[in-house]
Amino acid sequence: MYADAETIRKILTSTGDTWAVVGLSSNPSRAAYGVAATLQRFGKRIVPVHPKAETVHGEPGYASLAEIPFPVDVVDVFVNSDLAGAVADEAVTIGAKAVWFQLGVIDEAAYARTRAAGLSMVMDRCPAIELNTPR
Repeated sequence: MYADAETIRKILTSTGDTWAVVGLSSNPSRAAYGVAATLQRFGKRIVPVHPKAETVHGEPGYASLAEIPFPVDVVDVFVNSDLAGAVADEAVTIGAKAVWFQLGVIDEAAYARTRAAGLSMVMDRCPAIELNTPR
């Protein structure tokens, strides 16, 4: 199990409200687009991170986590599992408090490294589903 209920609750309610969404572009047919909109509806500030650095949902984008000029609380990862570990490592480097790997994004070694670095982490789950599920 890659996330317990307490870790999910902590990330969604008390870790912070600035979420870098890695893999978010202006393509409305991609899952990241809808999840980012849900995060905004729940009061989160989303920061698009994509090589194109597009503005999405009114927020300016950045080509990488390292280019974001302000603190990021949570890094939400919408990239293939083989690329996700490097994103998690970058999240540690920039001082994020938590990393969230989306449904289907699994890298057990990255999960262990991220947790060992002191960050909260959820893997193979979706924050939009968690936010919309009554508790």
